[in-house]
Amino acid sequence: MALLATLALGFAGAVTVPATAAAADYDVLVFSKTAGFRHDSIPAGIDAVRSLGTANNFSVTATEDSAAFTASNLAGYEAVVFLNTTGDVLGDAQQNALQSYVDGGGGFLGVHAAADTEYGWPHYEQLVGARFQSHPAIQRATVKTEDRSHPATAHLGADWSRTDEWYNYRSNPRAGVRVLQSLDESSYSGGEMGGDHPITWCHPQGSGRSFYTGLGHTAESYADPAFRSLLLGGIRYAAGTAPADCSPRGGTGPKTVEGESYTSGSGVQPAAHGNASGGQTLGYIENGDWAGYASVATAGARTFTAKVSSAGAGGTVEVRAGSATGTLLGSVRIAPTGGWETFTTVSTTLTATGSGPLFLRFTGGSGALFDIDTFTLATAPPVTEALSQNVHLFYYPWYGTPAGQGSWRHWQQGGRTPPDDIGADLYPALGPYDSGDTAGAVDQHMRWTAQSGAGVLVYSWWGRGGYEDGIARRVMDAAQRHGIKVAWHIEPYAGRTAQSVVDDIRYLNSTYGSHPAFYRDAAHGNRSAFYIFESLRIADWTALDQVTASSIVLAQTTDTTKIAHFSGLYTYDGIAGATAPGWKQAGDYARANNLIWAPSVAPGYVDDRAVPGNTTPTLGRSNGATYDKEWNNALDPAIGGSPAWVSVTSFNEWHEGSSIEPAKADPPAGHGYQTYSGAYGKTGAAAETAYLDRTKYWVGEFEKQRAARRP
Repeated sequence: MALLATLALGFAGAVTVPATAAAADYDVLVFSKTAGFRHDSIPAGIDAVRSLGTANNFSVTATEDSAAFTASNLAGYEAVVFLNTTGDVLGDAQQNALQSYVDGGGGFLGVHAAADTEYGWPHYEQLVGARFQSHPAIQRATVKTEDRSHPATAHLGADWSRTDEWYNYRSNPRAGVRVLQSLDESSYSGGEMGGDHPITWCHPQGSGRSFYTGLGHTAESYADPAFRSLLLGGIRYAAGTAPADCSPRGGTGPKTVEGESYTSGSGVQPAAHGNASGGQTLGYIENGDWAGYASVATAGARTFTAKVSSAGAGGTVEVRAGSATGTLLGSVRIAPTGGWETFTTVSTTLTATGSGPLFLRFTGGSGALFDIDTFTLATAPPVTEALSQNVHLFYYPWYGTPAGQGSWRHWQQGGRTPPDDIGADLYPALGPYDSGDTAGAVDQHMRWTAQSGAGVLVYSWWGRGGYEDGIARRVMDAAQRHGIKVAWHIEPYAGRTAQSVVDDIRYLNSTYGSHPAFYRDAAHGNRSAFYIFESLRIADWTALDQVTASSIVLAQTTDTTKIAHFSGLYTYDGIAGATAPGWKQAGDYARANNLIWAPSVAPGYVDDRAVPGNTTPTLGRSNGATYDKEWNNALDPAIGGSPAWVSVTSFNEWHEGSSIEPAKADPPAGHGYQTYSGAYGKTGAAAETAYLDRTKYWVGEFEKQRAARRP
């Protein structure tokens, strides 16, 4: 490795790669606009990228004009480079264009101050990987190569000593990216990432690619052959001409943090204790004090454990995300231990989710409460298995509780009296929850959705300003944390017309289109997706021509004479899936006319408790046989017509008994609830997730079939 590093550092002039390894004739856009600090190395950086383009057969367009960020203009480039950009440099429409471009298959490369950009755009942190926090003076440091399989780092040895400005970041990106290089914080002064300091990384972004390096502050960097090789490898990866595995490897295990290593705080001070780790604790803690830890990320945190002592009143540690008043992830009570030198360990499970750095807030009585010696924040590994963007679960955010909404919503359907008596024949494992509880119930929904392998929820939406619209952004925030995308189910609200649906689609695109969880289908023009329930209520859908160039709009029918102006069709009906009437003809018609066919499958249908006295048919689950039958129908080309997507009725339509959301194995007695016991041979608590697990199996079978159909 040392020899390779020496060779890399010894090259002069433009870096080249063999012609057989680099694709010819691709185009790169270099953007260097600044709205904050301006690096005097920008001209040298542009010249370096131009030189690499000349030597490696790609074109380079350099601009500081934000107007370049339109869908039509970006379509002409394989990669976009943010070269030492700073501040907010893009408007809303330009942000949407960049997000759509990368999520749709384009490439992004950020250099150094690209992390100091677009603070007003939440999606940008996900795109770049982490945001700038601070930096010490320019100095020499050791860069450690963690992954040499990437074309950006293949030329480097294990260690690389160089001079640059070394950024600290607001959160550690490791859990969500593939770290290629990290800094040895012992080799320089001013590192604040707690010893785990990524500096160059990459990750898939939608159907596209993202690469970032914190190197590149100084003009001299761009004359360094080794750094130019790193840039070239990053450009080739971002442009899609040099494949690389950039899937996250997962975070490091739980890391012990010294309590006194806080980076911000109020009231607290280090306290000397001979028995403490490092001889100090976080001390002088009183009611209302707090401590922040900029290098300790809360994303994915599941447990908090601390070594503590108390000769005072004792009290409570509140574990919060982002700020001292940020999201409360959990709390743990600390009782007096009998002395400041008498330590014990306390631990708690974190039930909420958050993002940003860790903050600990302290509450209790008067005087000194307790000391904290060390603590660990253990995180669950990120979901690294790709979720299917072609399996869509119908999702209902219409539930409410007195605690959340002042009264019950939906659970009381059929004249029921929650919480034990609800309008459903199955009882949720979470009990009758509130759809506005995005940190609790909804976050758990997203975990379960990821467990099912499905990557898209179809959000039931009843019009602008309604209950579902009011909580949509918070539900999308929860979806984004778990890699789930959100499409839309436009329901038959009062007064719905073809033109009002067009206006709704425009509203949803403009209101939520910049959210990172907003679904767009890269395989169909990167368009957003809208299912129109009971579309046959309206005869003339000519108005849809105004939006179908940028949005996929599906009719609910298999009658192909009733889908003029639509982008495709779906069924929703969970009972019909057992016999699949008209599916083959609908699918064949859709394929022949470049439309989308998304038949709906369901595990069963029963609404007796929600609609007492109802005489409409029901469909039993038959211990999972019904669900398997409907999936088999959808995937058999002779029956299902080779769908582009499969939609699932439903994740959580509890009234109709079609849910795959876990149902309680021991529901409240005396109400005649059914359970999932017996499904796929599982009983008791093990059966609660049976339909999630079976969905994952069928998702895999569907994706295998789709792959086999590709030319």
